[in-house]
Formats: sequence, C-alpha cells, structure tokens
Amino acid sequence: MSLAQVHYTSAAPGDEGTAGRFTAVGPGVSGALLAEIEPLVRYELPGGVPERPSDGELRSLPQAFGYFALSDGSRLVARSAPVRDPGGTGAGVRFHAHAVHLPPGVPLPDDRLPVEAWRSPHWVAVTPGGAIPDPLTLPPGPAAVSEGLDDFAVSRGPWLAAVLADLRRASDAEAAGPPVALVERQCADVARWLGLASVTLPRESAERLTFTTYTRRPGSSASRVVGVGPEDAGAARAAGLRVHECAGPAPAGSTEDVWATTAARVWRSRSPELFREARELPGEPFAAGPLAVTALCAGIALGPDGRAAAAGWAADRPYALDARRTGQLVEAIASPGIDDRTAPEFDAAGRLFGALEGRCPASVTAPLAAMLVTEAVRGGNGSLELPRRDAFAGPEGAEVAGRLGPEILTELADTVGSRSVARTVQLLRVARLLGVDGTESLPGVVDRLAPELLAEASAAAHEGPPGFAPALLELLDEQFEVRTALLGALDRIAPQDPGAVARFLERVALPFTGTQALPHLRMCAEVPEAMATLGGDRAAVWHRVLRAAGLSPFAEPLVLRTAVGLVWEDRAPTVEEARLLLDAATSDSHRVAGTWARLVDAALSTSTAGTSATGTSATGTSTAGTSATGTSATGTDEAARLAHDLLRGFPEEIGGRERAGLLLLDLVRELRTGAPEPGWAERVRTLCAQAEPVEPALRERAHTALVERLLAPDRPGAELYDFVHGADAELIAAYDRAARTETVRARLRTQPAYAADCFTVWTAHPHAGHAWPPVAAALLDEVLRPVVRGMSAEDVAEAEATVGRTGSSGRADAFRTWNRSSTLGRLGRRIAGRVRRG
Repeated sequence: MSLAQVHYTSAAPGDEGTAGRFTAVGPGVSGALLAEIEPLVRYELPGGVPERPSDGELRSLPQAFGYFALSDGSRLVARSAPVRDPGGTGAGVRFHAHAVHLPPGVPLPDDRLPVEAWRSPHWVAVTPGGAIPDPLTLPPGPAAVSEGLDDFAVSRGPWLAAVLADLRRASDAEAAGPPVALVERQCADVARWLGLASVTLPRESAERLTFTTYTRRPGSSASRVVGVGPEDAGAARAAGLRVHECAGPAPAGSTEDVWATTAARVWRSRSPELFREARELPGEPFAAGPLAVTALCAGIALGPDGRAAAAGWAADRPYALDARRTGQLVEAIASPGIDDRTAPEFDAAGRLFGALEGRCPASVTAPLAAMLVTEAVRGGNGSLELPRRDAFAGPEGAEVAGRLGPEILTELADTVGSRSVARTVQLLRVARLLGVDGTESLPGVVDRLAPELLAEASAAAHEGPPGFAPALLELLDEQFEVRTALLGALDRIAPQDPGAVARFLERVALPFTGTQALPHLRMCAEVPEAMATLGGDRAAVWHRVLRAAGLSPFAEPLVLRTAVGLVWEDRAPTVEEARLLLDAATSDSHRVAGTWARLVDAALSTSTAGTSATGTSATGTSTAGTSATGTSATGTDEAARLAHDLLRGFPEEIGGRERAGLLLLDLVRELRTGAPEPGWAERVRTLCAQAEPVEPALRERAHTALVERLLAPDRPGAELYDFVHGADAELIAAYDRAARTETVRARLRTQPAYAADCFTVWTAHPHAGHAWPPVAAALLDEVLRPVVRGMSAEDVAEAEATVGRTGSSGRADAFRTWNRSSTLGRLGRRIAGRVRRG
C-alpha cells in the first residue's frame, strides 16, 4: 500500500504574514488534516544561528523528527530540516518538512517502529518533481538509530533509570501527567533515547509514545516526549514538563521505580536482548520481577529492590523457571558477596525458599537456607520465615551450625543487655534448626523471657496478638522443653501480677492443656469467661477461678493471691467478700499469700463508704438500722468485727496507721456492743492521730460511736467527765450533733429519767473549758426545754424527782426554776454569765 506524503516549506523572504505553505500533498489528506498538520511540522531555528551560515554550520543545525497522533485516529511521521534559501551560496536559511501520513489502523512498512525511520535515506529537503520512495520503507536489518545504543546507554548511565521511568509513564494510555522533556545538545541523542525506549518498552507501549526530537516551544507541543536544547530547558520547566537535563551535570538521587532501575542496569550491562526474554515470562508488562529474574540469571548484579522483586516473583511462580535458571537465580540471590540486603529482600527470599523446598534438590535450596539463618542470627530480622529443620541435615547444615552456634549460645547466655522477645524466640528457633545444644542456658533464658512477654504485650498500643505471637507459638509447638520451662516460669510469676498474665493470655493463646499443673495460668485463663458468665458476682467468680487452679489454698496458699488479684485487681473487696476470703483459708495461708493486706484494705475501705450523714446510701437509697447520727451502723459493725478478727489473726503483720485504723474500728465495735477499757475519749483521740491521714468517714464513725455511748443512760460518769474536760472541740461538736437527732429526742420524750439525766449532765460542768459550756447551754434551751414543755405533769414530776435523787435538793430546785422560766431563766443567765467571765 502506498502512503500519502506531504511537503511543506517555510515562507520565502519578503512573504510577510505567512509561516509557510504546503508544496505537495498526497491523495487522501484532507484540508482539515492539513490544518492540523501545519503546526506540527513548523520549524524554528535555535538561537545564535548566523544569518548566512556556512555549509558546516547548516549541517550542524538540529532536525525535528516527530511521530504524532492526529484527531481522526491517523498518525504522522515527519522530518523538518533547515535548508539554504534557493538564492544561492551565502543566502539565508529556510526549512523544508517532509511527512508521511498513516491512515487509522495501518502499520508502518515491515512493522517497523516510527523512530527507526529517523535516519531513512529517503527523507528529502526539497519538494520533488515526481514520485519518490517512501521514507518509512527501510532496508532490511537494524535501522541506523539502533546502532550504538549500548554505548549511548552507558554514557547516559546517571539519567537512565529516571528517564526510562518517565518514558514508561508517557507511554501509558491512561496515565495523566505532563509530557517529558529531554534536554540534549544534539537532537540525534533525543532520537537515541527514543530508540532505548523502543527496545525497552513492550511493542504496544512504544507505538503509543508520540514524540518530537526538537522544538523551541515545549509548552505548546502535542507530543508526549519532546527534545529541547539547553537554552530552552528553562521554558520546559516553566511549562510544567518533567525535565531531564541530560546535557548537564549528573542528577542527584535515584528513582524508586524498581522496573526502571533494573532496566537501566540491563542497558549498562549491554544486554538489551534480555528485554525480549523477560517479556516471554508471565507477569504484568512493567512488573519488575520478570526483568529482574532475567537479569540475575544472566549474571547482572542488581540492588536489594531488584533482588527482592525477583525472589518474590519466583516465589509466586515456582514452576515458571526451569532447573537451570532456578539454580542461577538462587545462586545470585544467596551470593555471599552481597552486603546490602534489606528486610523486604530477606522476606522475599524466605518465601522463595518455602516455594522451592520440596520441589528442588536440597543442594539447590541450601544456599538460601544458610543465608536466611545467618540473617536471623547476625541481622536480627525477627520476622523472617525460617526454613524447616531438615534443610540442615546435610554437610551444609553442619557448616552453618559450626559458624553460628557459638554466637547463638553467647547471646542467649547474656542476661545483662537488652534483647526483645522476637529476638530471643528467633535465636531459640535457629538453635533448634541447627542442632545447637542450649540446655544449660535454657533456665536463664526463660526466666528472662517470661516477664518480657508481659511487658512487651502490655506496651503494645494495638489490640489483638502482639507482633511476636506467631513466632512464639511456633517455638512452643516445635520445642517441648522450651514450652515446659516457659509455662512454668509464667506460672511462677503469675501471683505477682495475675491481671497482666490474664490479659496476656487473652491475646496469646498459650498451649497449656498438657499434664503440667500450672494452677496460676489456669486461673488466669479462666477469669475472662467467669466474669462474662457470672457478671458482677465477684464471690462466685472467685470460687470458679479458685476451682480452676485444681489446688486447695491450704496446700498452695499462693493460689489465694492469684485469685484475689484476678477478681479484685484494682479495688478492695467488700467486707462481706473479705469475710468470705478470711474464712476460706487459715491465717497461715493468708500470711504466706500476702492476702491479709487485701483484707485490711477491705475493712478500712468499708468503714469509710456506704452512707452519708443524712441516712442515705452512696447510691441515694434509704438505709435501715441508722445510728443516732443518721448513719447506717450495719456496714461499720461488720467492718469492725472483721477488724477485730484481723487484729487477732495477724498481730505481727499489721502495723502503722493500718493497725491504728483497725483498732479504731474495733473500739467502735466495743463502744456499741461491749465494755471497752476505760479512757474512751483519749483512746479515740490517740488512735485517730496514729491513723493519720485517717479517712474522714472513719473519724466520724469513731466519734459517733463514742458520743452515742456517752449519751446512753448507763455510761460511766468518769468517761463523761474525761470527755467534757478533755475540751476536744471536734468530739464535743459530734456530741452536739448526736444529742439533736430524733433518736435522742424520742428517748427524752418517752423516758423522764433520761431527760433528768441529760439535765444533770448539761448543767454539771459549767467551768469545763470554752467548748463545752455553750454547747451544754444550747442543748438545754434548744433540745431539752421543748421536750420538757411537751411532757405531762406526771412525767415532769418524775423527771424532777429523778434529778433530786441523783443530785441534790438544790439541783431539783434548779430544775423547777429552769422549767418555769419563759426565757433562759436565772440558771441559764447564771451559766451564761460564768461562760462570759471565763
């Protein structure tokens, strides 16, 4: 098929207003296409060209060779070259464009690529008078542009990878982005770049790559690749093109495109035939794996990313390579001369070993196995997938064990330096793979490993298993002796922090279903389900967890500590729960387990919680069994009885402020139910001081118990005297509050003898310091007077008679006088006057 040719020449001097004209147009090229073609073939001289250049200067001017896609789907291959004006030697310079039009779907002759026509001998610089050969019809063999590409690639080594990466992107039909500008002094070098692309890229990508080897206006070019001279590099950069200044200093940095980096190494090795071999392997067109595998098998050294890509590709396709190339690939990846391997490369090599193991002879995979375990020991790659043990059964394994065994044992024996869990697990696994005997160091290793497991798992911010969990579980599955020792070590430390162990077991399901007792681990594993099933019934949870131990607390007291720590980890038991714990074992068991301290906390915590002074619980509900102050005595009484038992059961263990607090609670019990030793008020003051900082609620309840007993009709007079003359303002204020409660008022109304007793007490100590007299006077006037006024005449008479019997006739007269007065009365004024004089 004959292709239409087009000729265009620039305007002659003096033809102002026109850029040029078409001098010949082949059949089938419409006027609309000519309007589209004209700006594509125009030519602009570089700067600094003489007005009348010599023949040598004219030949050195750049030629614009381009390949363009037109709007109707057709394509255009064109060359625009400077020519001398027909006026003769010494005349000015014009240009002549010669183009070939390719209709849609029509390939180039002989299925050539456009760039191959760069040096076609059939391009002409004048409009022919008759038919001329098609410039795209080239002689057989490689085109001139393909010659010397190896040398050119080597000379452009610093730019190769980055330019190839951008040319690949420019050839992508779906990729958006700016065109690529190649800055070269010679437009022929731009054509050579395009020649490199035509060899490197797949055929369909190279055919999509539109280009021009020279332009003065890169920002307005319709091509994906444009060649510009150094003087126009700034304009290309200002227009937003991706500029590669190949005519300047070598660029800094490198590209992250592994395919482009590998392709550059292939070119620098002068092996372009490898691109065709790589395209025969399965994979995406620009996947780095096939090209990297081909390069490594050909003996071309690659970087870590290229080796990782090759190993990963071969791991996913273990049957894609024959035995020869598989051996070459393994040898290249595991070469002992490589010192820049990275973690991703080792991971890919591990996957490759796993894919080849069992499919290839051990002699083929042995170098990979040796490389992996050497990295595991010397490189510290804790995530590395290790080979199976039978990979080291031969002489290669003995050689590796001889090199690495001493290093492994030395590091495992080090108990001073820092070592992560993953590192310890990896060393133990490698030691087993190589048959290294670490029996002597194992106890020390697991004693160090067990707490580190808990610490690293606790420090991990994310939920779910920690990073070392898979390798740890594999280790425990592989090595029975390590599993036994490690589970035993965890069981021993569980009583110290059972909550941490329980949380660890929720994230890492350790295998302890064998014959080992492991009572503490079994309890830690049981508690989540027990709490989920039994809810807030902590006593029931405690019983269930304790049963999971399989041991009685009498036989193994430490199970008490573990159970208590699991159920009451961040809080004190209630007094009822503490009573359950105390009765569940002997004091000796609690002493050994250290749980007596939790019982002390329970007693003291219960004594300070529960009810407020208004008779409501902490939840706002009404309480029953309130004391004279309106506070429930039930919880305090239980706590006081628990305190009494704790003081008796652990006399040597409890000391300091805790002992004083328990003694204060015990005194409360005695004040309410028994006959405490004399000196009540002084004991309350002393114990409160010893228990400092004493909880306010405990102090209040001790004061309340004391004043309630002092308000009782049968209290000893000596205790009341000591209390009044002790001049303790805080205790006297508590007495005042207790005397004003409804309990006391009801007793005054119904028991005339009690009213007489209160009158006697409240009038008996007018000189007892500054705190008591005003309180006593106020109680007489504000509490007792309203009650007496409301009594019947018989009750008043009985009260008066009782005052006379317990005091004197003068005190009975004082009672009558006080009762008859409508105001404070003479007695009240006398008491108040004495207070003022005092």
